[in-house]
Order: sequence, then structure tokens, then C-alpha cells
Amino acid sequence: MNKVMSRTAAQPRPRHRPPTRRDSRRPGGAPPRVPSRPAAARRETPRALPGAAVRQPRPTDLFAERLLAVLSGQRPVHWMLRHTAGRAYDDLARLAERTPLRALGPRPVVHDIGYYVPSEGALEVFARVAAGDQLRAMAFRLERGEDLRWRCTAVETGTR
Repeated sequence: MNKVMSRTAAQPRPRHRPPTRRDSRRPGGAPPRVPSRPAAARRETPRALPGAAVRQPRPTDLFAERLLAVLSGQRPVHWMLRHTAGRAYDDLARLAERTPLRALGPRPVVHDIGYYVPSEGALEVFARVAAGDQLRAMAFRLERGEDLRWRCTAVETGTR
């Protein structure tokens, strides 16, 4: 079954970090972070009621964003070391040397994500990456380990 999700709809995201992640050494009056999305794409999300379940992002979305950060040169390759398994880290390091998703001008963003479930505990994912008016492709495979954590086991990008 192929599923494609568009990234145009606003997705609820927490507006602040959980209280357990605050640094007690920093003074309290720091200005709030400004979202990196353009003003037209920002939408007000309804605030969750206390005790309500917070929706967790999908592993496909998380890994697409992480891989895009590495393949566009925004993050170093070793940032993905604990999120990869098998030959995927070597493949990722080889791809990242060329920074295939780096763009002159606007920062690349994940436009669409689709996935296929070939077996229980495995996802084959494709993502369309937009940088200005250019669209590029990225594909990766996720497998769930015995510790129930998703890890990337293969990475490919579209050739120019």
C-alpha cells in the first residue's frame, strides 16, 4: 500500500520544550525561538489540554528531516551514527561528501513523504525535497530493532 502525505497542511507541534529539558544555569527571560517556516505557512495550532496525549511525529518524518540536514550540509554525518545500522552509515557518509541536496538560495525542505510497508517492522520511504523551484528525490529504508527503535538501513538520492 502506497501512502503519500502532503506537507502543506499545518501539523501540530509543541510550542515549547518540556520542563525536564530546561537548563537551570540559564537565566529565565530568554526570548522565544522564531520558527523557521515562512509567515504564510505558520498557523495557530490549538493548545492541548493538560493531561491530553501529545501526538508524536512519525518516524518517516523524523528521519526525512534528519537525513535532509546531513545531505544538505547543515549537520555533520556523525549526527546520524546512532540512527543508522549496517552499511547505511557508510553510504550516508559517501553521499554527504558530495552534499547532493545542498541548494544555492533557499534552504531545502521536505515537500512530500510517502512510504511502503514491505514487512512488519520495515518501511521503505521516499521524500520529495524542494529548494526554491527545484524538486529532488531521497529514498531510505527504516527497520525497527529489538529495542523498538527505528534505524535507517539504506539511503539513496536522485542523481543530477
